[in-house]
Amino acid sequence: MTSTAPDVSTPAGIIRLCNAFCDAKALLTAVELDLFTKLHSGSATEEQLRKSLALHGRGLGDFLNLLVALGLLEKEGDRYRNASGADRYLVTNLPTYVGGFMHRANNNLYPAWGLLTEALKTGKPQAEGDFEQVIANPKVLGQFIRMMDALTQVLGPQLIEAFEWSEFKTMLDIGGCRGNMASQIVKANPDLYGHVFDLPPMKPFFTEHMATLGLTDRLEFHGGNVFHDDLPSADLVVLGHILHDFDRDHRKRILQKAAASVNPGGTLLVYDRMLDEDPRHVENLVISIDMLLVSDGGSEYPASEVREHAAEVGFTDFTSKPLGDYDTLVVLRRPA
Repeated sequence: MTSTAPDVSTPAGIIRLCNAFCDAKALLTAVELDLFTKLHSGSATEEQLRKSLALHGRGLGDFLNLLVALGLLEKEGDRYRNASGADRYLVTNLPTYVGGFMHRANNNLYPAWGLLTEALKTGKPQAEGDFEQVIANPKVLGQFIRMMDALTQVLGPQLIEAFEWSEFKTMLDIGGCRGNMASQIVKANPDLYGHVFDLPPMKPFFTEHMATLGLTDRLEFHGGNVFHDDLPSADLVVLGHILHDFDRDHRKRILQKAAASVNPGGTLLVYDRMLDEDPRHVENLVISIDMLLVSDGGSEYPASEVREHAAEVGFTDFTSKPLGDYDTLVVLRRPA
């Protein structure tokens, strides 16, 4: 899917594109303030919002009206309320909440994009800290997990619908965080038993999440490092939004190790914001630059790279198709 962009053949369109970061920051700030949660219970005036959010007041009316213009709020008389999308996806504690991604973008990606010139000159990441620091801080790790949940909460139903699961008895989600994607899959497939492999600090978050969902007896956590530790075997192995964190050589190592954990006759699923020959896929190119800014060698990649690496270890059946708005799903069969 290509993204809609301003008409950059005109000065007005170029300036509108230049100011697009302002729209993004307005959304990120509203999520940071938890504005949409405040308005979930009902509409409010500007003054009521000023008091409840502990704001100064200067610029607040313009800020709220910008959110109206962006389609995130609606205004009737002097009262503001959430637009339908914001009320469904940006209210804390709703199961459809995707604000975890917004918090991560606000705290990590937004500052890093201000250093894009330096990243292009040096090839080095610009975000503060690395993932080792993320996992060492439970609060920061919690923010990362909520970001991942935001993505899998949207993509989960689409993945479940896009693939036939009934022939499999066991599944493994590599880099599955606290099991949010795996939990959706096993809930939709009562005969499927799931495994999640991720770094050991994820385990307490996994245990808590499974207890809340009532899935303790259907999903099992395995802690380790994908480069150094053994993976559980399964009929179906999933690699989602993991490979883009690494350079091509490391992607090959992970994919071929994942392929080795697939039982004979089983399937490997890979999904990511993959690139193709069309240079207009703005969203996926943005995500690829995100990886420049926050990782040592990560980037998005074409589906053909997945096929090449899998073929080297004997996978012969390869299909790919769109998944959701921006992802590509690659299905690889291991010979029996």
